[in-house]
Formats: sequence, structure tokens, C-alpha cells
Amino acid sequence: MIKLNKLSRVFRTEDVETTALNDINIQVEQGEFVAIMGPSGCGKSTLLSILGMLDSPSEGEYHFDGIELSQYSEKQLSSVRKSNIGFVFQSFNLIDDLTVRENVELPLQYQGLAKKQRQTRVEAILRRVNIEHRADHLPQQLSGGQQQRVAVARALVINPKLILADEPTGNLDSKNGEEVMMMLKELNEAGTTIIMVTHSEKDATYASRVVRLFDGQIMLDKATEVQREVQYA
Repeated sequence: MIKLNKLSRVFRTEDVETTALNDINIQVEQGEFVAIMGPSGCGKSTLLSILGMLDSPSEGEYHFDGIELSQYSEKQLSSVRKSNIGFVFQSFNLIDDLTVRENVELPLQYQGLAKKQRQTRVEAILRRVNIEHRADHLPQQLSGGQQQRVAVARALVINPKLILADEPTGNLDSKNGEEVMMMLKELNEAGTTIIMVTHSEKDATYASRVVRLFDGQIMLDKATEVQREVQYA
């Protein structure tokens, strides 16, 4: 589903050149749950931005669903992103003056779906993440855990091939954080591919694979290491 080949991202100003990602090679198959870990400044967020087509690599290739994206225009990338990728952020990023239902419906409006289709899909997703009883509430009337459920519902409503989660429990207490991680795990078991950036070793245990970055490079890919151990056993 995803293949990065010799991918690098360099940020340049007049005086400084900073390498955020350096020669990254990674492959993610459909249905995997990958946790990306590493210290602050190691390139995790940059990698997630490139995977989400919000940023472009300086060098290398990004293949998504069999398509190499380097020649795609911003309009083309936006179209692929809106149809295939759901985002879950640490800060929820809900719109304060829209209800839960309206927040979840928003991505479908961008896709141009008819109102009846939107309503049917939103109701189904709200039930799926167990937040339908709060459909007419505003975000500030919800707990942090409930707001993150709404954020997950908004990511899911487009039926994405991929969910990108950036520290999804970072603003939650341990109970609500565990509920959100259980929900992501259940979604993955139902077939959704998830790539999650996290500092939490506990959250990483929900993933089937852990990739550790340091200074813009992959230092450990746990799934790859397991495969090597089997191969050379």
C-alpha cells in the first residue's frame, strides 16, 4: 500500500540546512498497524506529513496504492488525500461552533456527496464509535475522550484506506487514552491500515509493528527485525 524509496526531506533557509529525514526506506502493507517512535526532533511529524501528502519529499519516491506521487500536482494530491486518508490529531482539531454530527459530516461535503448519503454515513459512523448519543452537542460539551472519538469518526466517515494518527492520546488521561487505543485496534482488526506517531511505549503495544527514528533515519523496524530472526534462524 505504501512504499518509500530513498526518501529525504531537507529544510533550507538562507543560513541553515536541516535534514529532517535522510534516506528513508519503508513499506507498509494493507491492514498493518504501525507505530512510529523516537525522540522529539527525530523526523516523526515530518514523515507523517509526507505520508499524508501535506508535505513533499526533497528526494526519493513515495508510492501510494501503486502510484508514484512525485509528479502529482497539489490539486491531484489533495484529491488522493481527501478520498483515501483520514487524520486523527492530538488536539482533536474539531470546529467549535459545529455539532458533533456537523463536524463528522464536513469531509463528505468536501467530497460533494448528496445530503441523504451524508446523513446515512454519518449516523452509521457515530454508532460505530459509540458517540451517537452526543450527535447534537458541541465539542466543548464533550470530554476529551469523547472529542477524540468524534475525531476518529470524522477520519472514518470517508471510508479511508489509511488512518494517520498523530499522538492520538497525547491530551487524554489514561482511561480515555486506553479507550481510544482500543478503538483504533478494533478498527485495524476490521481492516483499516493505521500509522501512528507516538511517544508512548504503552500505546505502541497496540500496534503490530514499531518503527523507531533517530536523527531522521530508521534505527529499528521491529517487524523487519522479527522477519530477519526467522529468516536466519
